[in-house]
Amino acid sequence: MKAKVDQDTCIGCGLCVQICPEVFRMDGDKAEVIVAIVPKEVEDACKNAEDECPVTAITIEE
Repeated sequence: MKAKVDQDTCIGCGLCVQICPEVFRMDGDKAEVIVAIVPKEVEDACKNAEDECPVTAITIEE
């Protein structure tokens, strides 16, 4: 599973970082993905971050 953040859509709310810091971090005023492959043990949290993103900037690829 891979996660992506659309930098043009991201509003920098930081919610994804709060939900899944193992995958996301803030880079200035935008979120970014910090792992190439989402670790199995945080897949649910990563999917939750995708669901909770207020502007749907996160996409998950299986």
